[in-house]
Amino acid sequence: MNSRNIGLLVFGCLILIYGRVFACPFCTMQGQTLVGEVNQASMVLFGTLKNAKIGNADGSDGSTDFEVEKIIKDHVIRAGKKTLTLPRYVPPDKDGKYKFLLFCEVYKDKLDPYRGVAVPPESEIVPYLQGALALKDSPLPKKLGFYFNYLENNDSEISNDAYKEFGNAGYKEFEIAAKLFSREKVISWLKNSSTPSFKMGLYASILGHCGKPEDAKILKQLLEDPDKQSASGIDGVFAAYAMLNPKEGWDYLVAVMKNPKKEFLFRYAGLRAVRFFLEFAPDLIPRQKLIEAIVFLLDQEDISDLAIEDLRKWKVWDQADKVLALQEKDAYKKIPIVRRAVLRYALSCKDNKAAEDFVKKQRVADAQGVMDAEELLKLEQPAPPAK
Repeated sequence: MNSRNIGLLVFGCLILIYGRVFACPFCTMQGQTLVGEVNQASMVLFGTLKNAKIGNADGSDGSTDFEVEKIIKDHVIRAGKKTLTLPRYVPPDKDGKYKFLLFCEVYKDKLDPYRGVAVPPESEIVPYLQGALALKDSPLPKKLGFYFNYLENNDSEISNDAYKEFGNAGYKEFEIAAKLFSREKVISWLKNSSTPSFKMGLYASILGHCGKPEDAKILKQLLEDPDKQSASGIDGVFAAYAMLNPKEGWDYLVAVMKNPKKEFLFRYAGLRAVRFFLEFAPDLIPRQKLIEAIVFLLDQEDISDLAIEDLRKWKVWDQADKVLALQEKDAYKKIPIVRRAVLRYALSCKDNKAAEDFVKKQRVADAQGVMDAEELLKLEQPAPPAK
């Protein structure tokens, strides 16, 4: 997939998420967590599957025994039994490589096991869940302190779930918690070549809050590693570098964004870092500098549409002349998505004669296109409060 197609794909995603405030700016995984699933289930047990018996060819009336070892959430239907017979066939684990976290519903006094999570026998998933549930009424920063200790757990079910808890957390609470985390531990994770790239943004962001100015060199090394420049978390590295060393970090980010020879994903990560400062840390980098960095992208045809959309989102109307000047550029003439971005910007830019003239011209040249753009803009408006 070339840079232009990647840009189109990314823009399509942005249409869906504009107006939504992501909890963790640099987390790529959000959604239902294990604690959330436990809260929704009628009963959650940990144990071993045995004595699987096949009924019909599809296993629909088979059975499997479940030997209960630990109880995460109990239900009267268990009646203290240490072995439950599940009303379905589950292929046996002959080598004993796994134990199971079993989620059950109870419907009309019948047990309905609807989800099983296979984990290694040595998994810490039971103490993990017990500890997390014990903190249900605690402040979120305290909960994040608990999950921090499981971010690199050997069991991927646990480590990914802890990461997801950070993804669901509000940034203000994350900021409070991150300042208290172990700087040494985060540095070791960032230096570890086996650390998943999608976690790099979160870890870098944590270091940006708990680290020292000299730690900025670690982040710069990550940014200069060609193998990491297209990683999903590199935007967090950009932001953390500027947090720990505002001058050098910001100058480095701007140099990347200004250089059209840099890979699209690397420049786009810089743009996402700029968005972070605009939305979550407006006091760190002056707003005018942030806007200037976005403007640098207007002349880069593979990313100019995203820059225009950001200028519109942040209501930067004093750059209207530069946006409208794109009409004379090749990107405007040959890339429809750039033309649509310019049109949306002009439609949103009120009390600007040049923008009004542009829209009038477009209504004559492509009336349906203008109507479609206006409809999309209406969809972005927040819904009126419920009565």
